[in-house]
Amino acid sequence: MESMNPMVCWFEECNKDSIDLVGGKCASLGELINAGVRVPPGFAVTTHGYARFMREAGIQSEVNGLLKGLDHQDMERLEEASRIIREMIESRPISTEMEDLIAESYRKLSVRCCVPAVPVAVRSSATAEDLPGASFAGQQDTYLWIRGVDSVMHHVRRCISSLYTGRAIAYRMKMGFDHDQVAISVGIQKMANSFTAGVMFTIHPGNGDRSVIVIDSNFGFGESVVSGEVTPDHFVVNKVTLDILERTISQKEICYTVDTKTQTSQAMEVPFERQKVQSIIDDEVTELAWMGKQIEKHYGRPMDIEWAVDKDLPAGGNIFILQARPETVWSTKQQESGAKAGGSAMDYILSSLLTGKKVS
Repeated sequence: MESMNPMVCWFEECNKDSIDLVGGKCASLGELINAGVRVPPGFAVTTHGYARFMREAGIQSEVNGLLKGLDHQDMERLEEASRIIREMIESRPISTEMEDLIAESYRKLSVRCCVPAVPVAVRSSATAEDLPGASFAGQQDTYLWIRGVDSVMHHVRRCISSLYTGRAIAYRMKMGFDHDQVAISVGIQKMANSFTAGVMFTIHPGNGDRSVIVIDSNFGFGESVVSGEVTPDHFVVNKVTLDILERTISQKEICYTVDTKTQTSQAMEVPFERQKVQSIIDDEVTELAWMGKQIEKHYGRPMDIEWAVDKDLPAGGNIFILQARPETVWSTKQQESGAKAGGSAMDYILSSLLTGKKVS
């Protein structure tokens, strides 16, 4: 029976049909790995593991009692209930059997990565997170640079308890979701120790051009690029030939890197002499664009992708995809305008030539 309802499973054992088991994030990582894309390795505590933890903690009826009669607009009372519930969840022990399973998987992951007590990201992967019409995204927590079994256990509980943040409770009440019916999975994944990181779109995010891939990069972790704190280096690559058509090297004043003492990510100044240096070499730009093409082909639509170059590993096997989501802005626009969605970059180039448009 246990193999039918595993409490822990590796990402490569999951795919896009595993959302009920490991939630949206972990399912999409599994899907990428099975499509041959390089993703930092990891495993998930499944929704069965979550259900078992809640069952053994014996607190579901107490939780339901605390939530009874609350109004989704009364944030003060919701936050108070949330605080009590989260403390309750975080103080309950994980059963020995489940703890052994998680600890053993973490040990195997460290061996696989050749790093003792490998630093990991512990992130919640909600089963309803990416369902159309139910935007749970960003409502659960992510913890970075977690090291050691005890710390992993602690953060697994914190991820579980994040199902009961005030916002998440209010959202479920408003949408009429039953609190008993939600489940969560927790992904435990090797932290990419990024030398450089950033985002890549397999469509031009500025004008919807399907014939190019656009890559933004900065030194350190991708936070500075995603949050917009830095003007990143910017590359536009021809999707067919993989030639770099445009490059803009910006002055990058800050980057995020790991503070080894506290094992947390923190902003630091980029040394002056490196601020105007290209943060990612041309070969890496080309390899990333090639990976972007494979991912777009696999999903059959333009994608928005987060990536990193890991400095712990030798060149040639050190570019990783951290996340890939369908690009939403232009994909929806093109469908609305009745433009032919799909079509290869070659079709695009040919149609541009036929209409006499300049293809840059």
